[in-house]
Amino acid sequence: MTDKEMKITRYREENKLAKQGEIVFAGSSLMEMFPINKLLDEKGDATIIYNRGISGFVSEELLGALDACVLDLKPRRMFINIGTNDLSNPQIQISELMWRYDRILTMIEENLPEVEIYLMAYYPINYEAATEEMKECLKIRTNEKINRANAEVEKLAQRHGQKYIDVNRNLKDEQGRLKAEYTIEGMHIKEDGYRAIYDDVMRYVKEPRWKNRE
Repeated sequence: MTDKEMKITRYREENKLAKQGEIVFAGSSLMEMFPINKLLDEKGDATIIYNRGISGFVSEELLGALDACVLDLKPRRMFINIGTNDLSNPQIQISELMWRYDRILTMIEENLPEVEIYLMAYYPINYEAATEEMKECLKIRTNEKINRANAEVEKLAQRHGQKYIDVNRNLKDEQGRLKAEYTIEGMHIKEDGYRAIYDDVMRYVKEPRWKNRE
């Protein structure tokens, strides 16, 4: 069993004991690594957030594991960040990624018609601060490509009547790159980086309900 399969299995078991109707984070490693519950504990915040990110996930894999990552929990609100690993593959076009992203949203909405979905802007990278092992990947997953993909994610959110959010302002340096002090190897984010965006994320977590209001 792969690491991804083990996490899916674990999530399915944990979901049986979880409280439904709360908040879910879903996506790949950049979501899984978000230490949201540690930060909530530090703040003395009792908000329930289930992090169901899985490192290495591409959009097709999330589509195949939506029960474990989203649907079983029946969230009232969810935050999704999926597709950066697709952007690292030169064989996958942004249009193809958006087609699968659209299917993910459609499946969630069909099963949870009142859920509020926040499509998160992809985080920037920093090629100059990258390790040698990461640089080849970041020649493909460039900030220019990320920006183009973010524009398409915003359009996708609008088509679905959901929200596109960009919480990246505190992560970026003057050149729009991921700040060197916040990155592990040019792409993944250190805990301090997540701390820098925590307040912006929580503003959306706690905002009044906006979907299907009378």
